[in-house]
Amino acid sequence: MEKYKFQAKSEEGLLDKALQELNLKSEDVVTKTYEEKGGLFSGKKYTIEVVKLSDIAEVGKDLLKELLESLGIDANVETKLRDGKIKYDVFSKSNSVLIGKKGHILDSIQVYLRQAIFNAVDLYVNVTVDVEGYKQKQIYFLEKKVKKIAREVTLSKVDVKLDPMDSYTRKIVHDALQGFKYISSESEGEEPNRCVVIRYVENKED
Repeated sequence: MEKYKFQAKSEEGLLDKALQELNLKSEDVVTKTYEEKGGLFSGKKYTIEVVKLSDIAEVGKDLLKELLESLGIDANVETKLRDGKIKYDVFSKSNSVLIGKKGHILDSIQVYLRQAIFNAVDLYVNVTVDVEGYKQKQIYFLEKKVKKIAREVTLSKVDVKLDPMDSYTRKIVHDALQGFKYISSESEGEEPNRCVVIRYVENKED
């Protein structure tokens, strides 16, 4: 995996310069920019490190396969790249083992892989792992549930506090409620008991 480095005296336009030289789009790369102090007779410089998302995806796929093999699980892994994110779809005959109760094993695999990729490339990447569409189905049912609650809150004008959720799940809830005119959603509490409160508002735009 190759890291490309570009330097300039100003941070402004540095990413555009890198993308132009590599003939890539911003969603095709992961970057890290940092400032380097100059010497006695030279000013500071800005450096941007650029790595192709597709290269990172290959590293992540190898790491995920190694993990699955260590668990004694024979599986196929498909990789999807979209909007600067990497998604791995796992297909095997051991779905229940990989998913675990309420998806806890799958969540742990995802957390492990994110950290393993970070350790390997020293860059943060948005990574998700799914097993034969399990998470997509869970997201569908969650969105359906919170939209139903939002309609009830609109009629009753009584706020509803949902069960504690992780930050990823809370974002799904917030996004699902964006289209409701008289509904707002807020996260309250401290981790791991942080939850979403669905509130009635007279008009969000006022």
